[in-house]
Amino acid sequence: MDHQPKFFENLSGTGKAIGVLTSGGDAQGMNAAVRAVVRMGIYVKAKVYFVYEGYQGMVDGGDNIVEVSWESVSSILQVGGTVIGSARCKSFRTREGRLQAAYNLVRRGITNLCVIGGDGSLTGANLFREEWSGLLEELAQKGKIDEEAVKKYAYLNIVGMVGSIDNDFCGTDMTIGTDSALHRIIEVVDAIMTTAQSHQRTFVLEVMGRHCGYLALVSALACGADWVFIPEYPPEEGWEDSMCVKLSENRARKKRLNIIIVAEGAIDCHNKPITSEKVKDLVVQRLGFDTRVTILGHVQRGGTPSAFDRILASRMGVEAVLALLEATPDTPACVVSLSGNQAVRLPLMECVQMTQEVQKAMDEGRFVEAVRLRGRSFENNLNTYKLLSQKKPDAELPKSNFNVAVLNVGAPAAGMNAAVRAAVRVGITEGHKMFAVIDGFEGFARGKIKEISWGDVGGWTGQGGSILGTKRTLPAKYLEKIADQMRTNNINALMVIGGFEAYLGLLELSAAREKYDEFCVPMVMVPATVSNNVPGSDFSIGADTALNTITDFKKISEKICQ
Repeated sequence: MDHQPKFFENLSGTGKAIGVLTSGGDAQGMNAAVRAVVRMGIYVKAKVYFVYEGYQGMVDGGDNIVEVSWESVSSILQVGGTVIGSARCKSFRTREGRLQAAYNLVRRGITNLCVIGGDGSLTGANLFREEWSGLLEELAQKGKIDEEAVKKYAYLNIVGMVGSIDNDFCGTDMTIGTDSALHRIIEVVDAIMTTAQSHQRTFVLEVMGRHCGYLALVSALACGADWVFIPEYPPEEGWEDSMCVKLSENRARKKRLNIIIVAEGAIDCHNKPITSEKVKDLVVQRLGFDTRVTILGHVQRGGTPSAFDRILASRMGVEAVLALLEATPDTPACVVSLSGNQAVRLPLMECVQMTQEVQKAMDEGRFVEAVRLRGRSFENNLNTYKLLSQKKPDAELPKSNFNVAVLNVGAPAAGMNAAVRAAVRVGITEGHKMFAVIDGFEGFARGKIKEISWGDVGGWTGQGGSILGTKRTLPAKYLEKIADQMRTNNINALMVIGGFEAYLGLLELSAAREKYDEFCVPMVMVPATVSNNVPGSDFSIGADTALNTITDFKKISEKICQ
């Protein structure tokens, strides 16, 4: 008797068969999703089949549809692309092709299908599901299957997962492959910045995104790009002058490089293309800057998946199997999505229709609506980029008479400097005076505090460690001196960016409020630690970078062992 503990007591896949296929363009993390579907399916005692070469393999049948074991998906978690292949299939678009595909599935008893692909692949799966009963009736009429098979396999359940580096599917915060593509882009930007600084160059970087600007937008946010062009948010009339003024101002502030990121589908407000070459020519003609174009192309699809994509795809694969097991004949086809760090199920066709609405809105010039339809993640990223990239004239800034101190506490964590940059620039935009504290609470007690400006934090996003300096020292033994510094500098609020020591430090300051009035001010902590051990936060700044470093080290170790 099997005495192994079960996590899903009421779910059983006994007597069920699940087919898993990848379709459309490949994306890093697809193999992790395939692995999760296979192992979760076997865990609940279902039969699981690979469908090789996507819908083409389903139509062709034969050795393209193969039952797999637990070991079949060993060592594919870290592999890029898709080990079961993907192919465009014209025949599946015809009823005759779908009829043959249905026959091939019924022969193996497969009535549960997990499709990993883009919106076109998922739309095709939904059509297949809607036609299923009719296809089986037709197969029976042609004598290919009997009436018992028609009754036994009467319903087809479909669950989708979106594999797309463009993150162009509405209803999910992130699609499988997007994070890995962003890593490729940032790696290139980091490499470019060293040569750009050496020669005082402007680089125009073209990234994928024919219909969606997510990669361009988020990579611009991540590297602090001077300008970004995306299809959902075309620049206003006269953008040429505005961009050149900004580039010139940055050079005047001794910035030795400029980065401009262009999505391949970027357009102006008249729906005319903005190409990387056009941007380059403009910079050269107007400003005379040494300017180069780099087009990343399919390198964004390549390489191994990031830690985030491996985890995301694994969680989605498990949820997909659960959705298949819980489906009834009346359950609509669903897509497994990410919402607020949780795997959720959404109606497939509602998401597809919303995705198509985005393109329609852009075609009709309704760009504000297009951004809204992209979802909260896209909209928030766009608003954040605008907020952090362009300083308002001093005359337009409000005056709050509010002084905010920012400090790092605990061990250094990648992303700390980006957090400081964001805090400083948002504070300045709100009219506050921002003060930087050097070397944590210890530095605070020693008076190592100074006002910090918008330009002072330029170029901080891509730098590791803590530029402000950070220590693990807690404030308890320095309370009186810290209170003196807060009174001397008229500090009205405190932002602490750090790990568990930062958390404990704020607890100590808040406990001292009865004795020191200076601590009776707003105090906020931003979790930043590779340990990801701060209460109340799902994910701390630096944890993702640490995970990627670990996976990269494991990859190198495996190669050495081979």
